[in-house]
Amino acid sequence: MCHNGNGRRFRLKYLCLVYGEEKKIGAMTDDECMAYDQALRKGGRCLASEALQPVRTATTVRVRKGKVAIRDGPFTETKECLAGFYLIEAADLNEAIQVASQMPPARVGSIEVRPVRELTSTSGERRQL
Repeated sequence: MCHNGNGRRFRLKYLCLVYGEEKKIGAMTDDECMAYDQALRKGGRCLASEALQPVRTATTVRVRKGKVAIRDGPFTETKECLAGFYLIEAADLNEAIQVASQMPPARVGSIEVRPVRELTSTSGERRQL
């Protein structure tokens, strides 16, 4: 755990991105994922989580030199695709990895664990939520 200037402890945020082959992820029942999600929420670790619609429903938006380009589907063509996410709180990366390793989709796909970066203005102001 980290401490802020007031001596209070706070937990870091980690985004756990769920990747897998659509057929394998789709073959899983929602029951396991919903049960794990509820356990994380009851334990105070889950801030948000969602499953995503199939990759064929994705739209990729890019802006280059002021022009908007829209493409159906994901940016890259790969066998594994982004299937969902969990936004969790953990004391450190090791705890976040432990939480991710228990996520049901980790057995058929992979979980990318990334620290959330706090937005700070050039004048040092932090984003207000």
